[in-house]
Amino acid sequence: MQIRTPACRPGRPRSAAADTAILAATREALVELGWSKLTLGDVATRAGVAKTTLYRRWAGKNELVVDAVAELFGELELPDRGSLAADIEGVVLQFAAILARPEAKSGLMAAVAESTRDDALRERIRASIVDPQKDLVLEGRARAQARGELPPQTDPAEAARTVDLIFDVVAGAVVHRTLVSAEPADEEWVRSFTRVLLLGLTASTTTPDDPPSGPPRPGLSTPAAQAGSTGPASRPPCPGT
Repeated sequence: MQIRTPACRPGRPRSAAADTAILAATREALVELGWSKLTLGDVATRAGVAKTTLYRRWAGKNELVVDAVAELFGELELPDRGSLAADIEGVVLQFAAILARPEAKSGLMAAVAESTRDDALRERIRASIVDPQKDLVLEGRARAQARGELPPQTDPAEAARTVDLIFDVVAGAVVHRTLVSAEPADEEWVRSFTRVLLLGLTASTTTPDDPPSGPPRPGLSTPAAQAGSTGPASRPPCPGT
């Protein structure tokens, strides 16, 4: 589990209970009020703390909302189900279940929408939500390589690009399915998605020079037969020859 603790600000020692109450109140306010109407004063009232308590912990609404959403995604864990396919299905089902919660849906969409006008907010989303979850990709890939299900990647730059691509494919597909299309990411969909993802992951184990799989087609089992099949048709013998 990867729970991000907000950066400490000067003042009295932090209270974990207060942090939990504030982040929960922030998510509740997002669902009821939306981003534009949410205020730190309202969050403080809901959490039962002084407004100054929030300002000692968070510089403003952007930081508070991102940390409230990040806490939800910190619940994600990579299960060890014995195979790469089963591990992927397990974590994707968890991800979809989190996105189905109103507070995650409202919080993530509001933060992403606001970040289109705020580069600092976009970077905070990347650091607090995206990057920690990429660690799950690293963990899953290492586990699959140890099992012999995926080939090792010795080039660090190529390995980093692969991790980015896997994360983008998984996150993009599940977010689009649940939040944009408003369709369920149920077990059947997750199994189908995992099959498609694994086709891409295992494609790197073959090369263009590898022979095609499966038995040869009838009549084309040898190079000579294949060449003959594409050449001009033989003329029938002339009468009397």
